[in-house]
Amino acid sequence: MRRNQTQFIRDHEPEKAVLVAVALKQPGQEYSASEYLDELEMLVHTAGANTIGRFIQKLDKPAPKTYIGSGKLEEIRDFVALHKADMVVFDDELSPAQIRNLESEFKEVKILDRSSLILHIFAQNAQTAQAKWQVALAQNHYLLPRLTRMWTHLSKQKGGIGMRGPGEQEIETDRRGLRNQINILKERLKSVEGQAAVQRKGRESKPRIALVGYTNVGKSTIMNLLTKADILAENKLFATLDTTVRKWSPLNEHGQIEECLISDTVGFIRKLPHELIESFKSTLSEVLEADLLLHVVDAGSPHFEAQMDVVKDTLKEIGAGEKPVLLVFNKIDAYVAPKDDFGIETMSLEDFEKSWMAKEHHPAVFISAAKKQNTNQLQEAILKQIHKIKKGITKPVPY
Repeated sequence: MRRNQTQFIRDHEPEKAVLVAVALKQPGQEYSASEYLDELEMLVHTAGANTIGRFIQKLDKPAPKTYIGSGKLEEIRDFVALHKADMVVFDDELSPAQIRNLESEFKEVKILDRSSLILHIFAQNAQTAQAKWQVALAQNHYLLPRLTRMWTHLSKQKGGIGMRGPGEQEIETDRRGLRNQINILKERLKSVEGQAAVQRKGRESKPRIALVGYTNVGKSTIMNLLTKADILAENKLFATLDTTVRKWSPLNEHGQIEECLISDTVGFIRKLPHELIESFKSTLSEVLEADLLLHVVDAGSPHFEAQMDVVKDTLKEIGAGEKPVLLVFNKIDAYVAPKDDFGIETMSLEDFEKSWMAKEHHPAVFISAAKKQNTNQLQEAILKQIHKIKKGITKPVPY
């Protein structure tokens, strides 16, 4: 193999990442930190890197200077040097001072926090001009207090995860330039939002339904199933960034066509950077103006309740916490019944369905979009809720 071919392969090998989290000294926190690192590992994989090590430290609170204590810092530093890791990724957002101190400790190794990693993934997946502008705006807001750190990175890094700047450009050389970019992006997005508002006004006569949920729960698969759309549906985080609206024309119980509009939106996630929520508010306008929200839940995930709470909190944050909701438990084919200490199942799928229909204030349906299980029940449940909304029977139950 020629030298330039060998160099090409070496340059395109996945980067190696070490993950770090702090578990607060409270009951259950270590388990939660392990869950969060599972998700962080998925984020790292989505970004294109491999995880080679995970570290959790119990602390009363994160160390103000370096996030972790000096002993754990030394342990991680030795591991990184031994295994030639390319980056250390922290599960919380780091302060500019923490990033500078950690970079000083780890020298040439990249230091990323959860926010910068998510921003990088959004930058990778942005396809339309609007999505690229929204990601660029969020990145610029994130970078503004961290300009000193980025100067250091640009002088010594060759690229890779975390180094993809707004709009594929290098960071502006001063804060004024960065603020100018922010203002320009805001104006562009304001113009796009104005056009979108006109389009939405023309669709006001039809019932509007918005799919919401945690990332990678199958929203796009459900959208494709109902509307015969051809939206990208991948088993990875944040495969969908742009809101897609499609017409859905099911037959009601009287054999008449009901015309509705369904929109697929960006998925939510724990500790989603506030900058991204702010930047994507124009995209999430479809959620705000929907008549009905389909909250899609991954029934096969052991952490689905925590994921539901994240979605509820995010909906409240964007002002959609009092919309009528239909819970759609997807992936029932992947449901795993919990077991007791003797290996006996404590809750069958049937028991699971009954318990959730009893405990939630919102109607629920249980399906597998991939396997096309119970799709008729889903359609009937949606139409039932739409008819109630039309008649003014349904009163929103605040999330």
